[in-house]
Amino acid sequence: MKRILISLAVVSMLGLTGCSNMSETQQRTLSGGAIGAAGGAVIGGLSGCAWCGAAIGGAVGAGAGYAYDQVKKGNL
Repeated sequence: MKRILISLAVVSMLGLTGCSNMSETQQRTLSGGAIGAAGGAVIGGLSGCAWCGAAIGGAVGAGAGYAYDQVKKGNL
């Protein structure tokens, strides 16, 4: 469990370092996905399937990040 959380943290940090050439929408979508994957992995790890939780959390987080960006821009 600890190894999975460390791996997710490292992958999240590596993914976020490449955000300098991305638009705000892309940055918010990626950030939401990374945060969602980390949270999903924790919840999934507690219920028995960390990878399932990470996949579901990442998808939901990316959608939430995109929706947040659209709200900030006044499109929703």
